[in-house]
Amino acid sequence: MNELTKAEEQVMKYAWKLEKAFLKDIVAEFPEPKPAYTTISTVVRVLVKKEFLKFETFGKVRQYYPRISKDTYFKKHMKDVIGNFFSGSASKFALFFTNNEDLNLTELEKMKGMLESKIEKLKAKNE
Repeated sequence: MNELTKAEEQVMKYAWKLEKAFLKDIVAEFPEPKPAYTTISTVVRVLVKKEFLKFETFGKVRQYYPRISKDTYFKKHMKDVIGNFFSGSASKFALFFTNNEDLNLTELEKMKGMLESKIEKLKAKNE
């Protein structure tokens, strides 16, 4: 899977949000000042070529939809980050994240709960 540029990622963010959209709908999602219509059109064409977007044609217009889910892309992207910067260790990533982010007690407790829940599910699965 190819990596997305910042501009491509922004367009995909809106494509994932909208699920199905015409080019004008994607353009409408951008905050002011909006990029040029032709610029977004070019990025969309690149995303089709990279196989991140597919489209259906209705007369002269195309309705675009994501070919790859946000979760699939994010999992692959995070796997690459962890592999490249943390020697493939998710625990090293978690340690880095918790040491370098301003997490409050509520956020840390929520993360702890999610981890404990995942551990219990894995234990039950392995029994």
